[in-house]
Amino acid sequence: MRIEASAYKAGMVAKITKKQKTTRKKESKQRVKNRRKKQKKFLPLVITLFLIPLVFLALYIGYCYLTLPNLDEVLSRTRQPSTTIIAENGNEIQSFGQVYSEFVHSYELPQYAVDAIVSTEDRRFYKHFGFDAISFTRAMLTNLFKRRYAQGGSTITQQAAKNLFLTSKKTIQRKVQELLLAFWLERKFSKEQILTLYLNRVYLGAGTYGIEAAAQKYFQKSSRDLTLKEAAVIAGMLKAPSRYNPIASEEKAEARAKVVLQNMLAEHKISEKEYKTAIKASIKPEISYKVEGAKHFADWVYGETNAYIGERDNDIYVHTTLDQDLQQHAEKVLQKMIKSHAKYNVTNGAVVILDRHGAIKAMVGGVNYAKSQFNRATQALRQSGSVFKPFVYLTALQEGYTPEDKIKDIPISIDNWKPENYDRKYYGEVSLRQALAKSLNLATVNLAEKISRRKIIRNAKRLGITTPIRNTPSLSLGSFEVRVIDIATAYSVFANGGYATWPHAIKEIYTRDGYQIYERKQDTENRIISAENIRLLGDMLVDVIEKGTGKSARLPFAAAGKTGTTQDYRDAWFVGYTDEIVCAVWVGNDDNSPMKGITGGTLPAKIWKEIMEQTR
Repeated sequence: MRIEASAYKAGMVAKITKKQKTTRKKESKQRVKNRRKKQKKFLPLVITLFLIPLVFLALYIGYCYLTLPNLDEVLSRTRQPSTTIIAENGNEIQSFGQVYSEFVHSYELPQYAVDAIVSTEDRRFYKHFGFDAISFTRAMLTNLFKRRYAQGGSTITQQAAKNLFLTSKKTIQRKVQELLLAFWLERKFSKEQILTLYLNRVYLGAGTYGIEAAAQKYFQKSSRDLTLKEAAVIAGMLKAPSRYNPIASEEKAEARAKVVLQNMLAEHKISEKEYKTAIKASIKPEISYKVEGAKHFADWVYGETNAYIGERDNDIYVHTTLDQDLQQHAEKVLQKMIKSHAKYNVTNGAVVILDRHGAIKAMVGGVNYAKSQFNRATQALRQSGSVFKPFVYLTALQEGYTPEDKIKDIPISIDNWKPENYDRKYYGEVSLRQALAKSLNLATVNLAEKISRRKIIRNAKRLGITTPIRNTPSLSLGSFEVRVIDIATAYSVFANGGYATWPHAIKEIYTRDGYQIYERKQDTENRIISAENIRLLGDMLVDVIEKGTGKSARLPFAAAGKTGTTQDYRDAWFVGYTDEIVCAVWVGNDDNSPMKGITGGTLPAKIWKEIMEQTR
C-alpha cells in the first residue's frame, strides 16, 4: 500500500510539473509575442528618428552642393591689383592690394621648403583622399578640451579649395562645401598639382599671396633660393600670417620657425645637424631692400597714384622721390625729440622735406603710424603763426620797401583787436629786417596795414597755400589754418630763386612686366617772384637764424628760416631752407591742447637743425 501511495504521489507530482512546464512555456511564448508586438510597434518610430536626421543631412549636403560657386567664374575672378611704392634708391616702401608673383611649381622649390609646409600643415597629405579623419578628430578633441578654437583639422586640399573657391567665413555651409570641393580636387588633380595650387594662392601676410610673393617680400629673393630657416619662417606664417610674419614681429616669426623645424626633425625630414644650423641662422637678408617707416608717405602716394592713372587691372610699381636715409633719419629725430620733451605736454609732430623743385624727399606724418594713420603733414589743419610773416615782408618788398626801411613797433588797435608782441614789449622804430628777425607782431601788423592785405593773400596762394585765408587784420600773424606740406611748398619758392613749384613724389609708374605707364616731365620754369625780391627776403630770413628767434637752428653752413608760435602754445613751427633743401617742422597735440612753453625757436628749431645736418 505504501508503495502504491508513493507511486501515486510521484505520478501526481509529475502531472503537476508537466502542467507547470506547459504553463511556463505558454507564458514564455506570450512574452515573446508581446515583445515582438512592442518591437513592431516602436520599430517604425526608431527608424523614423534615425532616418530623419539622415534625410536632413543628405538634403543639406545637396543644398551645399547646389550652392557651390561657379568654378569657371571663380577661377576667372579678378583680384585687387597690387601697388608697390618704391623709394628713390629702388628699395620697397610698402605694397597695397593683393600681391601675387610668378607661378611656381612645388617641384621647383627646395625639398625642405615643401617638407616644412607639409610637416606643419598636413603630415598625411600624400596618404589621405582630401579629408584626414585622424587630424580632424584630434583637432575637435583639442578644441573641446580647451573650450575654444585652438587647432584646425583642415587638410592642404581643403585649404586649397577654400583659397580657390570660397571665403574665410566660418560657417557650417562653408566647411561642407570645402569638403566637397576637396574631394573634387583630389579626383581631378594630382597631389603635386594640388600642392602647387595651394602654394601659389595661400595668404602669407603683408598683402602677399603665394610662396614666391612672400619670399620676395620678406627675403628679397626667389622662393627657389630659400634657405631652410627662411622656408621654416614661411611655413610658420600659415598658422597666423598677420601675426607670425617677420615684418609684424621678428621675434614671433623666429619662435614659430623653431616649431616648424622641430616638426621637420621629428618627421626625419632634416638631420640634427641641419636643425641646429637652421636655428642659428638669421632671417634678415644680408642687404636690406626695405625702407623702414615712411608709412604716411606711402599712404599719400597711393592716393595720388589713383589720381594720376585712374582705375587699373594690373600690378604696378610706383617709383618715388623719397630719400630713404633722410626719411629714416627724420623719423628717428622727430620721435626722439618729442619723447624727450613729453614733460612739456607735446605729443606729436610732422616733418616735410622737399628739394628746391618741390620733390618730396621725406614725409613724417606723426610719431607713431601704428597708433594713428592720420597724416599730420598733409591732412592736419594748424594755425601757421609767424611762419606766415615772410609773405607779408615779401609783399612789402614788392611794394618798394627795402629791408632797412623803418616800421613802427608800437601798440595798435583795429576793430577792438589789440595784438601784442610775444614778450609784451614795444621796440619803437625798427627796420623790416629787425622786425622779421625778432618776429615782432606789432611791427608786422602795422606793415600789413600799410600795404594791401589782398596782395599778401595773393602771394600766399601763388606760392602754394591751398587753404582759405580770410581777409582780416590778424592774417599777418598767421591766424588761419594751413597744411605742413603747403608751407614747405611755399618756402621752396624762396629756396629756388622765385620759381613756382608743386609738391610731388611720383617719378615713374611701371607695370609688373616693365611697361611704363607714367613719367613725370620736367616742369617748365615759371617765375612768380622776382630774383631781387627773393634775394632780399632770403637775406632777412638768414638773420632769423643768425641773430633772431631761430638761433637754435643755426647750422655750420648757410641757411634761412622762420620760427612760428601760435596762441597759448598750441602750435610751434620752424620752416627753413638751404640752397637745395626745404624742411618744415610742426609740433603740437592732436586735441589742440596747449603745450608748456614750446615755441618755434625751441623744440621745432632743434628738430630742424638735427634733420638738416644730415643733408650735408
